[in-house]
Amino acid sequence: MGKKIISQRRGRGTSTFRAPSHRYKVKALHKKYDEKEKEGVIKGKIVDILKDPARTAPVAEVLLENNEKINILAVEGIKVGDEISFGGAAEIVQGNTLPLGKIPEGTPVNNVEAIPGDGGKYIRSSGVYGLVIAHDDGRTVVQMPSGELKTLDSDCRATIGIVAGGGRREKPILKAGKRWHMIRSKAKYWPIVRKVAMNPVDHPHGGGSRRPGKPTTVSRNLPPGAKVGLIAAKRAGRK
Repeated sequence: MGKKIISQRRGRGTSTFRAPSHRYKVKALHKKYDEKEKEGVIKGKIVDILKDPARTAPVAEVLLENNEKINILAVEGIKVGDEISFGGAAEIVQGNTLPLGKIPEGTPVNNVEAIPGDGGKYIRSSGVYGLVIAHDDGRTVVQMPSGELKTLDSDCRATIGIVAGGGRREKPILKAGKRWHMIRSKAKYWPIVRKVAMNPVDHPHGGGSRRPGKPTTVSRNLPPGAKVGLIAAKRAGRK
């Protein structure tokens, strides 16, 4: 008799695999979009820097001029007491948030929106940044940290600067216990055991040798216990 494989147990969504979202503090998005921000400027003051277990970068708590408090991703070089601005008329200095169409080419940016007003979807990890490459007829090309070029609406907002917390991955972890605590806060699957190293009751690729023993490209219609590997792949191997 077999048993449920790891992908099935994760899919049930039990507490073992569920991220501890009750410990997460804030979403750290751009402020809600309003018409004043489009051509004018809204100012705010940084009142605190927070550590959020949900993310690798620190979070800045900002008090706006209308006494509203928001939380944004902190960028390198800002500190408590600094003044930052939001809007199309804001200056091109680190920490300010502007539409992509108002940012000069070659400027490093982070927390870029995918569609105008969504609060920021791209370039949010510690120490990363993108580059504004070109503007053309209401569209802006942004180079992602991976090197990919992405064309976005010029009304999408972005924060100028590099996300704070860089150098996080330069320090060696040294022992598995420390890695375990790092992974645990986000409920990621770790440690990852090779499936060919398992027994046949644990995984379809387990048992016998160092090879799966069967094709790893499988049908979309297989039962859950066998649905592992390259599911409904159009092609596999080298081109």
